[in-house]
Amino acid sequence: MRGNLLLHNTRKFVRPRDSFFHPRHPAYKWFLLGNVMIGTFMAVLNATIVNVGLPNIMASFGVGLDKIEWVLTAYLLALVVMLPTSGWLADKFGYKKIYFLGLLLFTAGSMLCGISGNENMLIFSRVVQGLGGGMIQPLGMAIVTREFPPEKRGIALGFWAVSSAASVSFGPLIGGYLVDNFNWQFIFDVNIPVGIAGLIATFIIQEEYKSKKIRKFDTVGFISVTIFFPVLLYALSEGTARSNSEGWSAPYILACFAISIIALAVFITTELTVKEPLVDLKLLANHNFGIANIVMLIFGLGVFGGVFLLPLYLQNALGYTALQSGVVFLPVGIIQGIAAPLAGIASDKINVKIPIIAGLVAFIASFLLYTKLSFLTEHNYIMLSLYLRGIGMGLLFAPLSSIAISEISRFEMAQASSLLNTIRQLGGSLGIAILATLLSSRVSFHAETYGQSLQANSEVYQTTTAHLRMYAEHHAGSPPIVAQKQGQYMLLSNVNNQAYIEAVNDDFMIAALITSLGIIPIFFLHTKKKKESIKKKIQ
Repeated sequence: MRGNLLLHNTRKFVRPRDSFFHPRHPAYKWFLLGNVMIGTFMAVLNATIVNVGLPNIMASFGVGLDKIEWVLTAYLLALVVMLPTSGWLADKFGYKKIYFLGLLLFTAGSMLCGISGNENMLIFSRVVQGLGGGMIQPLGMAIVTREFPPEKRGIALGFWAVSSAASVSFGPLIGGYLVDNFNWQFIFDVNIPVGIAGLIATFIIQEEYKSKKIRKFDTVGFISVTIFFPVLLYALSEGTARSNSEGWSAPYILACFAISIIALAVFITTELTVKEPLVDLKLLANHNFGIANIVMLIFGLGVFGGVFLLPLYLQNALGYTALQSGVVFLPVGIIQGIAAPLAGIASDKINVKIPIIAGLVAFIASFLLYTKLSFLTEHNYIMLSLYLRGIGMGLLFAPLSSIAISEISRFEMAQASSLLNTIRQLGGSLGIAILATLLSSRVSFHAETYGQSLQANSEVYQTTTAHLRMYAEHHAGSPPIVAQKQGQYMLLSNVNNQAYIEAVNDDFMIAALITSLGIIPIFFLHTKKKKESIKKKIQ
């Protein structure tokens, strides 16, 4: 009897009731929120740092945009595949265990990225990171929404968004410093100490929670969704790749599209008919949750797709260093960190549609400003758009997440948060693939257009090359024949640079148009005040 009692006590450590980490202590949920914020900070930090380091990674491995985009896409692919699975894993094995495993995988993936010797190893390591991130993000949101009552959920999610804001602010700055003063590998190594801190905090603070009802694993749904995402994104990214001479009509591209469509059909059919689906698509029948997911998909397409463009423009077109391009993002997170809690508080008191629409409008305005970029664009103009982006991120996330789950039961929270994050990341993956593809095609289009305008026999062309030849002679000390070639090269280089900038402008216009579509569904959301008025009418 005594031996059995000792065995029982070693299985689970019972915290004293007066401990801050006891689930019934008023402070427990706030410590838990801090624990979740560490994981969120690390996951978002990873994305912002990588964007700044992309040009250096491209130069290090000698690859183009069509290859290096997979450093971003591979992470998002693994993330999207893992997001719906994390809910089932948490229900089966416990939220604390799976959240801990997510942090462990993410930290190990960061270490592997830092020691990668080629682009293929880096892409594989990013997949490992994505598997961890796919556990951290949805479970973090599910843990917060489970522990906080509805009346405090808005402010809790607002503070949770602060960790995201801190990453947006300091991620590019830290990444730029590390790339300029050390090498790009350090942008992944910086995640390791943060990950270790998160692992320790999770072990000490979190109390294990398991769902009373464990669903059967949906093997067909998992396989079909695992086929659909990678094959579709591969087709989108390879459509205009330099290695694909046949373009969109290439047989293997058409085959990929066909396979992805079949896999999507199988996935949707399975999830709607199987008794225990991997992703409960029936949750989308919930009015607010379904509409919020539409907004998240559109938001991901426009915003995530457009975000990776700015560091490329700053470093490739304006000649910014990695640190200089990282510094410009510093105010974004600070503004988001201020706006997010305020938006969370406001969403608990006023019509939640107001901050959501205001956030999307701020994003649209920031993209429209970036449709007028040039090689002479001033720093203040670039910063104005980033200020608007920070406001938009702060106003949008907490209120939209809060209203999305406002009608979801506590037992469906893990499924709901997984689906919400899956839809957003799916939009981000598609956005990056689509806009990267469009960027390559628009660069070729503008370069060809400008190239046709260069008439070697025209007076303007001869005058311009003569001035450039004289510049090379006087400032570089080049002989006339060499200076002539240098003048022509400078002119062609300027034309190619302008073609690249015009392509970036086109991409930002597409991002603005896509994001603007997200405003329409918001008007159909049901707010708390509307529900209360309906109840009064019934009474």
